[in-house]
This record gives sequence, structure tokens and C-alpha cells, in this order.
Amino acid sequence: MRVHGSDRLRNVALIGHGQSGKTSLAEAMLYASGVTDRLGSVEAGTTVSDADPEEVSRQISICLSLLPFERGEYKINLLDTPGYADFAGDVACGLRVADGVVVVVDAASGVGVQTERYASEAAERGLPRLLAITKLDKENTDFARALEEVRKELNCNPVAVSIPIGKEGDLRGVVDLIKGAAYTVSGEKETSGPVPEEMAETVEEYRRKLIEAAAEADDELMEKYFEEDTLSPEEIARGLRAVTLAGKVMPAAAVAGTKMVGVQALLDCIVGNLPSPAEAGEIEGVNPRTDEPVKRECDPQAPLSALVFKTTADPYAGRLSYFRVYSGTLHSDAPAYNSTRGERERVGPLLVPVGRKHEGVPQVTAGDMALVAKLHASLTGDTLCDESDPILLPGIELPSAVFSVAIRAKSRADEDKVGSALARLSEEDPTVRFSLNPETKETVLEGLGDLHLESVVSRLQRKYGVEVETGAPKVAYRETIRKSVRVQGRHKKQTGGRGQFGDVWVRVEPLPRGSGFEFVDAVKGGAVPRNFIPAVEKGIREACQHGILAGYPVIDIRCTLDDGSSHPVDSSDMAFKMAGSLALRKALEEAESILLEPVVQVEVVVPADQMGDVIGMLNAKRGSILGMEPKGSAQVVKALVPIAEMANYASELRSLTGGRGQYSMQFSHYQEVPPHLAPGIIAAAKQEKEAAKA
Repeated sequence: MRVHGSDRLRNVALIGHGQSGKTSLAEAMLYASGVTDRLGSVEAGTTVSDADPEEVSRQISICLSLLPFERGEYKINLLDTPGYADFAGDVACGLRVADGVVVVVDAASGVGVQTERYASEAAERGLPRLLAITKLDKENTDFARALEEVRKELNCNPVAVSIPIGKEGDLRGVVDLIKGAAYTVSGEKETSGPVPEEMAETVEEYRRKLIEAAAEADDELMEKYFEEDTLSPEEIARGLRAVTLAGKVMPAAAVAGTKMVGVQALLDCIVGNLPSPAEAGEIEGVNPRTDEPVKRECDPQAPLSALVFKTTADPYAGRLSYFRVYSGTLHSDAPAYNSTRGERERVGPLLVPVGRKHEGVPQVTAGDMALVAKLHASLTGDTLCDESDPILLPGIELPSAVFSVAIRAKSRADEDKVGSALARLSEEDPTVRFSLNPETKETVLEGLGDLHLESVVSRLQRKYGVEVETGAPKVAYRETIRKSVRVQGRHKKQTGGRGQFGDVWVRVEPLPRGSGFEFVDAVKGGAVPRNFIPAVEKGIREACQHGILAGYPVIDIRCTLDDGSSHPVDSSDMAFKMAGSLALRKALEEAESILLEPVVQVEVVVPADQMGDVIGMLNAKRGSILGMEPKGSAQVVKALVPIAEMANYASELRSLTGGRGQYSMQFSHYQEVPPHLAPGIIAAAKQEKEAAKA
């Protein structure tokens, strides 16, 4: 593939709801540009972008795909993004390095939830947007209806640049409204011709709207439009590009990717209306050594700055790092500096995806994208630059994990492999997190949803040969006391030789939630020798690790050592440690021990008309509503909810709100478990301990 100047590049992300036709459209673009010699199918598992076995089996996109191809003198770096919320991390990576987007809408099912979300994110980033209304060859589709729905749901101004010839099963082609020509398809081949006579009135109506939108670009075009009531194709193209880049208009194309209808017109729209990297403006970062702001122009001669936006593990090539160069030129087999981690990298051969293969290139210039194998330190979101003139680019804002499962190897042979395999998977997908819970002794895997973690478990087995079992994570309960007591802990043992003797009096009292543990030395007159007091505290602290109800740690108590006695020969650190432990155990029995559960603060963002349903669900989960506040057209509901009730909340919220609700949560505090629930939790904990012993 040739080296292209930055003014001849287009970095474009396809975004939209799952099953809206993004991958089929990407496949059609590759076929139309000659990258592939046959049109792949999602159903048959033969598309270029959905090549992962998990994607083939599920028939959905799971990972971000880079699909470069040439369109005349231009190169388009197409980024095919997943549509399901569980894989929103890859969408964030794609939007971070794109200069424009194509919003894909299924003409039959309309504007999906994730289409709303991703189109809004693109607008917030200031990315110019095009619209592709797809699947117009399917039943119950109407181009005008879909266009109006987009206008309403996305709060934008879609203006058609091509309209369909025929409808549903009779779809034959499109009319290019700028060129004023019809393009019909037969056997995947497109031919041009005059506009069908029966469509003249419809074409004139849509073309009038297009000219009016283009005339808004500047006073000169507006004046000519008022004088002559029309604009030339060149003037329409110039005006449309200006209003698109300004975010005032969203050019809309009629498409049926699987039939190759409208694909050429859409490609012309991408080249003509989305910005080049040079037009996208300077990239801003900071000097990692001085923290001073730094700006870089999209110039091949400028100092190097590049961002790694995707990492994959190839069984043959090892780690593959996808990157975009923002300034300068990255050469094959040259040094680079990772300013995110402060490490030097040796850049090996540079590669460009061409269909399902990789093609070597000597260099990658400003504005372009490629990949490189076996960078030893660089991961997704890292900056590569010149060490002599460093810059740290803004990273990638990834969504937080909201769903978790406990994971364990099915066999002892795989136990040691689980950690290393998960570490490699989290390098590929930074929205995957895992950790060992020291209390429950479980490995907890976190992600963006149940489908997300199912795909992770599948990849563990397929790529690394590790079979695992999953289940709901255990809840880390706590124990505490209701009332104050003063108890004696006395350890005395005589075995014929030197004995053991330790005697303490400890006052144990409850503290406010979140106070933790306090130990107070209030001994007077040397009743307990000073050198044994640390041993008493150690014994009490160790005894706090296992409460008497269900063996959970004891928190929020103050233990005051105020009296005791010792023996000149038999007293020792061990004896007083045992005395402290005995004192606490006795106190827990007398002070009415209770069970505590962790509570999280939850923030749910939902459309205003669904707020009541969400509040009702939170109340049913023993939640306490803290308040509501507006966020644009949506509402943010804040609540405190026991974490035990949040295990399946991700899927429940998605089902309740049709996928429109999003939430985040963080630990808040511990609170008492309701009396009617505590016995069941205690019994289950004891049963689990008995099973472990057996």
C-alpha cells in the first residue's frame, strides 16, 4: 500500500447499535475498493473484520478492527467498532483515534440505544458525522421514515446525499443527489445512468433540501442560491463539506451493504465530507518531564508522537500494537520512547492490514495508522515519541467495569496458568480487570457485562488452553457488636516445668461505622508489665480476623486494656497474646455480635421517562435513594444499595431500560444486615466451612 500525505487520509469509525449492519458495510467497502475479491458474509463467518472464532460463532463484532483501503488517490483507515454495550471499550479506542464517524442505522429497526450513545459521544468529541441508513433491501423499511427518526432521536440535521431506487426486495440502486445520476446494481456490479423519470419529483424534493443545507456554509453560496435558486454540483459539494465539518449537518446515504447498493456513493461522501488528519487540527499533550503543555501539528517532519489504541496477542507474531501517528514519521526498525511508562522501545517491522493479511511498510507518516509486533512495554493508551523531544498524549477514557464473577480453574494443572492468561487478556482488553480477594480467597474477574465476561472465558480456553468455572463472587461481610462489655481473659497452663500465665481485663465497646479498630492502653500501676502490652494487642487483633457468628472479620470496635496480673516466672508474650485473644472471644459472645454487609453508592443515568422504574428497582433491592439530578436530557439517580443485591444489576438494568440505562458504583460503608436475612447468611457460611474441611 502506498504512502499517502496527511491531506489524502481519512480516519473513519463505523459506529452504531449491534446488528445495524456495520460489519457488512465494512465488507462491502473492502470489496468495492478491490481489497477483497469476494463479498464476505457475517452469517457465513467470512468477513474480514469478524475473523475471531468468538465473533464468527456469535455473529457479532467483539473487537475493534482496522481496515485500511484506497479510494483513488485517497486512503481510508476504516475502524469497524462493536455495537454491543459490553464491548464499549473498543468503541472508545476507535473514537479516540478517528477524525470522523459514520453512524450506521438499520432502516428496519431504527435508531438503537447504542447508536444514541456512540453518536452522542462522537458529537461531544467534535467529530464530524455521516449517516448510513442500511438494510434498505429488507422488509418494512422506509428511507424517509428512518431519516426522520434519526433527526428526532439523535437531535441532529440529517440531509440525504443519496436516496434509494426501489424499495425493500425491489431495491435496485441509489440516486446520487450531488451528481444528479442514478447508480443501479446488478450482480454486485454498479452502473451509472439517468435518474428514473418516475423519481424526478422525489429527487427534486431531496435535492432542494441538500442545496439549502449547502448554501448555509457561507454568504457567497447563500447569495447565489437566492439569486439563481440553485447551486452547481461543485458548489453543493463545497458547501456540504463546510457545514459537515462544522457539525451543522449530517450527510445521509442510502445503503444495502450485502447487495452493494449505495456503497460507492457512501465512499465518495466519506472522502468528500470527512476531514483529513491535517484538517482535524493540532494534537495537544504535555511534556512528561516538565508537565508543560505541548502542541504538535500533523507534519511528517515534526517530532514523533503516536498513540497505541489497540493491543492483541497473535499466536505466531506475539503481541501486536495498533497505533496512530499524530506527528512526525515512525520508521521500521527504529528506536522510540514510551513516555507513558518512561521506557525505550525498539520498533520492529511495521505492518498494515490488507484483507486478512499483513503487508510490510517502511514507514508510517503523520495522520496514518499501522501496527507493529513485539513492543515489550507498550500497551493500549500509551504514547510513543522521540526521547529527545518527548510528549505525553491524552490516553483513552475507558468505561469502568460494572459486572464481576468469581473465576477458578477446573483442574489443579490449570491453576498456575489462570493468572498469566488473564494478565495477557487484560493487555488486549484493558476493560477486563482481575484481582485476588484476600478475604474470600477468590479470583474476581470484572468487565462491562455478562456477554463481555463470557467472551473472556471463551478466549481463556481457546487461546491459552485454560478451562475455568465461574460463579457469583462471595460478599465480604463483617461482624461487630451492639453494646459495651468488660471481660477477663486469663490464660494459665502448668505442664510440670515452666508454665504459662497471662491475665488481662479488657473493655470492648462499639464504634461508629467506618471507625475500624482501636486499641487503648489504660493500664495503671504496672498491673500488666509494659513489655507484654504489645502481645495483648496482637492477640486481640488476630482474634478480630474471625468473628463468632460466621467467621467474618470484626470491625468498628475499641478495646481498652485497663487491668490484669502477671507471674514473675510463667508470664510471657505468648501467654499474654493468648489472654488477649480469649478476652475478645468472650466479649463477642457477651456484647451481642451482629453481621454487617458492604453497601455501595450507585449512580444510574437513565432517560427521564424511565426514572420511576429505576427507582422502583433500587427500592426493591433494599436501596436508599439519595437524590436525583438532571444530566442533559437524562436523569442521574443516586442511591445506596447493599452489594449483595447488585450481582445481576447490569443485565437487569439493561432489560428494564431497553439498554438506555448506565450505572457506576463504588464502595460506601458497612451496615447491619436485616435480622430476617442474617440467619441464612450465617448458615451458608458455616456450611461452606464444613464442606471445605471435608
